[in-house]
Amino acid sequence: MSDRSMILNLFFFNPQGDHRFSWRHPLSPTKEILTFGYYAKLVQAAEAAKFDAVFIADHVAVWDSVASGLRHYANARLEPITLLSALSAVTDHIGLMGTASTSYNDPFNISRYFASLDYISSGRASWNIVTSWLEEEASNFGLSGVARHGDRYLRADEFIHVVKRLWDSWEDDALSFDKPGGDFADPSKIHPIHHTGEHFRVRGPLNVPRPPQGYPVLAQAGSSEAGKNLAAAHADVHFCFISAVEEGLAYRADLNRRLVSKGREPGDLKIITGVLPVVLGNETEQERREQLEDSLTIDAVAIDLVSSYTRLDLTGLSPDGPLPALPDESEFDGIRTELALLKKYDPSLSIREIGRRLVKSSSTWLLIGTADQVARQLAELYESNAVDGYNLMFPFLPTDFENFVNGVVPLLQARGVFRNEYEPGTLRDRLGLKRPGNSFLL
Repeated sequence: MSDRSMILNLFFFNPQGDHRFSWRHPLSPTKEILTFGYYAKLVQAAEAAKFDAVFIADHVAVWDSVASGLRHYANARLEPITLLSALSAVTDHIGLMGTASTSYNDPFNISRYFASLDYISSGRASWNIVTSWLEEEASNFGLSGVARHGDRYLRADEFIHVVKRLWDSWEDDALSFDKPGGDFADPSKIHPIHHTGEHFRVRGPLNVPRPPQGYPVLAQAGSSEAGKNLAAAHADVHFCFISAVEEGLAYRADLNRRLVSKGREPGDLKIITGVLPVVLGNETEQERREQLEDSLTIDAVAIDLVSSYTRLDLTGLSPDGPLPALPDESEFDGIRTELALLKKYDPSLSIREIGRRLVKSSSTWLLIGTADQVARQLAELYESNAVDGYNLMFPFLPTDFENFVNGVVPLLQARGVFRNEYEPGTLRDRLGLKRPGNSFLL
């Protein structure tokens, strides 16, 4: 096996799986999704399979702006940092990646939460940075609407800068615990940050010493121009959607140019792509699988999803007719990655057909095949250097996850592209990422 291993993360969006109607699967859990035991069992199994991390996506609202949202769409979820803190106590190696928004939090709290998680987990914490785009989220924080796309990213850039300065506000050796002399810490090595910016005024220092990893691993999702620039400036891991070698190599080259422009090196950023892996016992099972997924889908929600992604009122339009003209991406304040995807669809597709595609996979690579076929395609994309690994977005939990662990992981290990045992050190060490220097000492 080479010195590096493909990154594999167990991804949670909906707790029952990443198919929008995973909760309707006959074997899907019900009220267990609100219990710690459900997550502990899955994450411990992922750790036994030597996965890099559990990656928990999040919204801070119930998706209810559309007619069928509250009735049919299962989007209740536990708060990620609380859940990951509990999971840290029943795991030893797996990374703990939690989503937190820069739009609806304050830098001091976020820096404290993730520094604390990094200590509790002995260096396994990771912050997935999002700017949030749902109207329902804005209304939960006293706002009349979502901030403009560019403004959200300007706030995010300043937010991350403040968080990192707070993590740096204690030098690594600031704590002395000098009992005879009475010095708990060296005050010359603890720094107020005195930040005054457009969005935040923060004195500091943080009341948690510098985290074990220096900074918890910073992950960022979003492939708009603003999103890629934010990743190049700050992220250690960039989550995107790639399914082909040429596409991935071009995407990496673009990000490498952006990294250099920010004074960073290409190796400073790992690219992980989302994939929906469906492992079949044999090639004849695919038709039955597709029939099952179609039987679970409720068209009203599928169409509502199109409305949400496009910010278009589709009321009164025939679901079997075409989409109306889509907004200009440069002026769009929703999720631009999904809008760009919709613009690539065959214009002859009906609104209903597009909605069903979004329900099944959205912009994610849907990879269906036998264990050998799935393992081979994942390995080939990784070996081409198009990606560094995958967020495994299993459509149905736990069944698709179990099929992958039992069938695909041994094949990846045999091919030499995935670890057999965890490497020593922190999550940052295992991902091959440098420990950041302290900005107060540079």
